[in-house]
Amino acid sequence: QLQLVESGGGLVQPGGSLRLSCAASGFTFGTYVIGWFRQAPGKEREGVSCIGSKGRSTNYADSVKGRFTISRDNAKNTVYLQMNSLKPEDTAVYYCAAGYYIGSLATSRYDYWGQGTQVTVSS
Repeated sequence: QLQLVESGGGLVQPGGSLRLSCAASGFTFGTYVIGWFRQAPGKEREGVSCIGSKGRSTNYADSVKGRFTISRDNAKNTVYLQMNSLKPEDTAVYYCAAGYYIGSLATSRYDYWGQGTQVTVSS
């Protein structure tokens, strides 16, 4: 059974950092593009970052460029999202998803989704 499980969310002050993890099981992880998305209350889900199956290709939303870094360890079936210089507007539920379209941050390009982890940036 294909499964994606996010972890690492929590409450952090503005300017702080968090590292999210997305652990995968039940499928050939190393053949999939993995994306991170987020959804704030009352807003649509938006793409944050994605990484190619071998980790050589990455893409970021303009709102997080220079602050977030995506990486993956295929030996551990895990993708990470290092989030630095966090802002209150980064507050959302963060989801990881698996798909096949390199570089895409469109939710429609992803087939499998995790349940999400809450990130709250507040003083």
